[in-house]
Amino acid sequence: MLELKNLPDEHILKKFADRYEDADIQKVLRFLTLLHVATDLSNGLDRYLGSHALLQGRWWVLILLMREDEGISTPSSLAEKAGVSRATMTGLLDGLQRDKLVTRMVAPKDRRQTLIKLTGKGQAKLDEVMPDYYRRVKQLMAVLTEEEGQALQKVLLKLSQHAEIFD
Repeated sequence: MLELKNLPDEHILKKFADRYEDADIQKVLRFLTLLHVATDLSNGLDRYLGSHALLQGRWWVLILLMREDEGISTPSSLAEKAGVSRATMTGLLDGLQRDKLVTRMVAPKDRRQTLIKLTGKGQAKLDEVMPDYYRRVKQLMAVLTEEEGQALQKVLLKLSQHAEIFD
């Protein structure tokens, strides 16, 4: 993914606004700031998870499995919940299985179906990562007052409801 390392200022954006009538400089700056912050946070999370030999995709699969009864789900359900293709999920599961963090098993009620189960080693990996993850999230979000945090969540949810604009 290409990253914008420095945000354009109003002078630079004015060049675009002069050429493209719908270029609202303030709205573009807010949007680019949102993308920039989201990228910085995602990259920071990647570095943190990397220090535990995980990537975000693999970490999310472990979390999704921990949320399930008995830590068991189907690959298709995991793909849907993670918002990735079944092929992408297969790759994630292959790596997790190789590292013995999950295991594939045949469904007892339908032997044609494969189930994915969080292993003891997978749960131990989450138990290693999650306490410090929650501490870091708490520390990050503590820079906001309770009111700011609630307002941020409300604004982000509002934007999320219109994300299909880019589809």
